[in-house]
Amino acid sequence: MVLPVLLLTGSLLLSLLLLSRPLGFFLARLAEGEPFPWMQKTEAFFWPVAGINCQEMSWWHYARAILCFNALGLVLLFTLLISQGWLPLNPQQFPGLSWDLAFNIAASFITNSDWQPYSGESTLSYLSQMAGLTVQNFLSAASGMAVAFALMRALAHHSMITLGNAWVDITRITLYVLLPGALVLALFFVSQGVLQNLSPYLPFTTLEGVPHILPMGPVASQEAIKLLGTNGGGFFAASSAHPFENPNALSNFIQMLATLLIPCALCFAFGRLVDDNRQGHMLIWVMALIFVVAALVVIYAELAGNPHLATLVSGDQGDHQGNQGNMEGKEVRFGILASSLYAVVNTATGCGSLNAMLDSFTALGGLVPLWLMQIGEVVFGAVGSGLYGMLLFVLLTVFIAGLMIGRTPEYLGKKIDVFDMKMTALAILITPALVLSGSALALTTDAGRSGIFNPGAHGFSEVLYAFSSAASNNGSAFAGLNTATPFYNLLLALVMLCGRFGVMVPVLALAGSLISKKRLPVGNGTLPTHGPLFIGLLTDTLLLVGALTFIPALALGPVAEQLQVWLR
Repeated sequence: MVLPVLLLTGSLLLSLLLLSRPLGFFLARLAEGEPFPWMQKTEAFFWPVAGINCQEMSWWHYARAILCFNALGLVLLFTLLISQGWLPLNPQQFPGLSWDLAFNIAASFITNSDWQPYSGESTLSYLSQMAGLTVQNFLSAASGMAVAFALMRALAHHSMITLGNAWVDITRITLYVLLPGALVLALFFVSQGVLQNLSPYLPFTTLEGVPHILPMGPVASQEAIKLLGTNGGGFFAASSAHPFENPNALSNFIQMLATLLIPCALCFAFGRLVDDNRQGHMLIWVMALIFVVAALVVIYAELAGNPHLATLVSGDQGDHQGNQGNMEGKEVRFGILASSLYAVVNTATGCGSLNAMLDSFTALGGLVPLWLMQIGEVVFGAVGSGLYGMLLFVLLTVFIAGLMIGRTPEYLGKKIDVFDMKMTALAILITPALVLSGSALALTTDAGRSGIFNPGAHGFSEVLYAFSSAASNNGSAFAGLNTATPFYNLLLALVMLCGRFGVMVPVLALAGSLISKKRLPVGNGTLPTHGPLFIGLLTDTLLLVGALTFIPALALGPVAEQLQVWLR
């Protein structure tokens, strides 16, 4: 199995680098505010019609625009969901949703989480899927990229007080990046057999004589932006394990590539924007190293499977069963290798789309996706938030290195002062605070414990995973946990909102501080932030922060479960 692992992982990363580099240069030009001539003609007509004031914004005005824009999206989506029973494009006549479920879904999709405590094909109308969820998939992704643009400008420019214009950034990202990319991707998915229609559901009878309903719907258009925008949240409850969303091995490969594309391209854009491509390459090296190690661990764990299963079957069948690996919860058309790699891709990024059931992974195989979310989804990460999350860890690494040598820390010629570190620490620690406090609340209340179906360490892992997914705005789930209750709907919605905007605001405050600083010349005492030494320091900082915050909780869940398998 070594050769297939190397071929699949290597071809994915090679394709990613080849495509993301030119896209990164295009994104850098957008972030610099230098549109192409054809864009200028479009914008000269569009800005007055849309009423957009292109004046530059301070960090506070930029943050206020992002918050107001998403608050409006929350209200509109919530209203659509509770009233969908009265609206058109509802051939199945689905009723409006309960207020707590509608609030959870609205909070989920404006935060780029796409957490789904429901079955889309049996709950939401076509109008809700298209005008509600799909639209927010575009806008939430654009919001994350806009914040990343603001932080990149803050590190590239100096002695300024403005970060750009939030409305211009969101509009350009949506029109020039997300819409064209989603259109091309949707057409490809249709060519592979992904559904795209507005037909009513089709009744049919199986060969055994059992009546069933075959879901229809506008699947390809939603599938394209859920991947390109690292949103997650499929049309069907089974997400990318459903053959109408992910028909074959080629579509599965393209889905992984599309999920990683923009997060990787933003690293190239960052290097070009700060006029030092080595800085972007350094980020990609750290992300790729952690990604490869995580993928290999999950693949190894799933190929090894559960050794106790082999003892249940005697003789040659037992040997054969023991060598099969863990195929439980996986699609035969993808197998262990592609399913394991897909899980790593979609938890390292903020997508959360899965083509297999994580609840059926081995304890070690499930631990890695959980940990990838808990470190802040910075291994490529979601569009925008992956880059600015990793840059927070870069600043933390520079600060620690400065303390070690007794020198004022600086990054890209800018001194990192007390306010900068306060904002960095606040943005980094908000996720573990939400995960651990939310999990504790669920485990210590009757309403929270009533949703746990699996006792012991696995049930604890399911709760921990749910809040890790919500706080990191991932949206994937272990399942086996009943979260379709008012308690979990409201608590997880609050965690998703705080996990998204509780990080965005400190990041923008940090950007406002950095862009006002003067750039210092490079001296003999300046720490290089692009070589192997810094790559090692940054990787160690990521591992250290993850160890200090989550190892006790992981020890009670997946670690304890894995030890039970080994010691039983």
